[in-house]
Amino acid sequence: MLESGVAQILDGKAVAASVRGKLKATVDDVVSRGLRRPGLAVILVGDNPASQIYVRNKIEACRKTGIESHCQKFPVDVSQRLVLESIRQLNKDTTIDGILVQLPLPEHLAADAILAELAPDKDVDGLHPLNMGLLLMGRLALRPCTPQGIMVLLEYYGIGLAGKRAVVIGRSNLVGKPIALMLMEKNATVTVCHSKSAGLEELARSADVLVVAVGRQSLVRGSWVKPGAAVVDVGIHRLETTQGDVEIVGDVHFQEVAQVASYITPVPGGIGPMTVAMLLSNTVRAYQEHIMLR
Repeated sequence: MLESGVAQILDGKAVAASVRGKLKATVDDVVSRGLRRPGLAVILVGDNPASQIYVRNKIEACRKTGIESHCQKFPVDVSQRLVLESIRQLNKDTTIDGILVQLPLPEHLAADAILAELAPDKDVDGLHPLNMGLLLMGRLALRPCTPQGIMVLLEYYGIGLAGKRAVVIGRSNLVGKPIALMLMEKNATVTVCHSKSAGLEELARSADVLVVAVGRQSLVRGSWVKPGAAVVDVGIHRLETTQGDVEIVGDVHFQEVAQVASYITPVPGGIGPMTVAMLLSNTVRAYQEHIMLR
């Protein structure tokens, strides 16, 4: 790793563009042989502004990659029955290779039950219990997009993990738990902690690779980081400045940590683009399996 004080930016935007380019070439090649394009269905419930932006970005990324996208929008008060019925129909649709349920869902909807209704081979978010279980066993499956994006980014920059101490702050099913499993697969020694862990600062400072996905703005300061560590910031927070502008920041205090770490992801432009790229990658992978089986 580099010496501290000269942190290299882990440019997720550039790496994601490279991933998308390779996926587009794959799709173009298959389509040139007379086969259909991949299909991704997105289920969006309600009018949450952030969710609407995320869905628009995903649909645009699909367009650039050659994936046909379909968005099913439901009002915020939609019943659980209607959402499940929509998923069952999409499970049967042979033109749809991936189904994405945009989270978070309104509180009256049982997200776990909805995700469990997805056909595992179309679960491009990698959150179905079967896919999560296969990840736990170290077997091939569609994997959660954000953790997989982290792994691809670390590999792209040649950040070795074998024998390294990795600390994950955050224990969610979306990021914390799956990234811990993926890091262990690469022979890192992994500690999972969270905002209530005793001695959190000391735990963070022991990490050669620190992944922060706890949802607390600028929680990790420069004093929390081991000199020369690689720091991955999964958090995203929208702040209004005194001038009325919007500033996007993460769970890591970027300016302080960049003076200590060897590598750091920016917010925005770090893990966000990688998450979308892995969604596309999972869709193309599911598509390839489907067209081979049919």
